[in-house]
Amino acid sequence: MATRSAAKAHRQSIQARLRNRVVKSATKTAVKKAGEAIAAGDPNVARDSVRAAIATLDRAAAKGVIHPNNAARRKSRLLLKFNAAVAALQVRGDEVAPRASKAVKPRAKKASGRASSAKKSKSKK
Repeated sequence: MATRSAAKAHRQSIQARLRNRVVKSATKTAVKKAGEAIAAGDPNVARDSVRAAIATLDRAAAKGVIHPNNAARRKSRLLLKFNAAVAALQVRGDEVAPRASKAVKPRAKKASGRASSAKKSKSKK
């Protein structure tokens, strides 16, 4: 190293890399487990693992290991998968016929513009 400060900075970067690697690995593992739990089809286990993965992602973003937008994107994708899986389970479980559409009532015509403006001007006085 050229200078003492450069050598110290290098030592610090190595330590930070090791710390960050642990957090990053734990985050990837949590997200992977959540994805597997969602694919398994048990909504209770999936919910718990998704919550754990979200907490892990938030922790990693707070520590600066990953960018906050990266954490938000990964949480969003995870929740989209989870919500789709839960919706699919509900549809399979319910098996209900789709609701009939309601008949639309025709709206009554409004009074002409002059009459309504005349009423407004009288009420202001």
